Amino acid sequence: MDLQLVGKRALVTGSSSGLGEAIARRLAAEGAAVVVHGRDRARTEAVAKSIREDGGVAGIAIGDLATDTGAEEVRAAAVEDGPIDILVNNVGVYHPAARWGDTPPDAWAEVYNVNVISSVRMVQRLLPGMRERGWGRVIQISSVTGHRPSANQPHYAATNAARNNLAASLARELKHSGVTSNAVAAGGILTPATQDFLVGMGRAQGWGETWAEIEPKTVALAPNDVGRIAGPDEYANLVAFLAAPAAGYLNGTTLHIDGGAYDV
Repeated sequence: MDLQLVGKRALVTGSSSGLGEAIARRLAAEGAAVVVHGRDRARTEAVAKSIREDGGVAGIAIGDLATDTGAEEVRAAAVEDGPIDILVNNVGVYHPAARWGDTPPDAWAEVYNVNVISSVRMVQRLLPGMRERGWGRVIQISSVTGHRPSANQPHYAATNAARNNLAASLARELKHSGVTSNAVAAGGILTPATQDFLVGMGRAQGWGETWAEIEPKTVALAPNDVGRIAGPDEYANLVAFLAAPAAGYLNGTTLHIDGGAYDV
């Protein structure tokens, strides 16, 4: 399916690794010019270089979106070669072991600043141009924890609920503008960092030594009807569709992609 993204420019925040990198690669493969964002210049440049070697168009933007100064640096770099049509707010932090009893208010504020306010910073900087041109896509990457929280990571779950709410509110603000706003609530994402964490946890629990032995046990902790953890590319495919003209009637919604997750 031709997603008709040739001629569009996309900024994917937090795209120097993990899910953000997969999204940037997918958009570039569909013909969009992408801006890879990160705080580490070497890693960010490496991703952009790899995309270009694969035939895509990619630039970089370096900056810490947890600050207004960093967000402005990212905006300036992102629009250097042309306006941004697609904003994917992916940057975020999480702390898997955090619990109510050991997560102080400062930690809540820090996670909220990175996971929610960083998105607001970029929306406020890039949305005016989309409105003027009468076309654009704003996509928030959140998590199923936003609507199905557990006792772990309460601050992270709360930020994902806020991201979903932000997407819906922004759609109301943008009505009849040609710009859409949606969120993707992701289930488990099998990035290298996630796999390393789960292998360490599995070994500590006595579930085995290899990923093949440990994966079935980890899926049982958060079961779904597919029976596995999704790879980043599976989420990137959905984001690419939301970015396309074909998704123009999807607006103000949160799409859950979690393999049919259910409670045990």
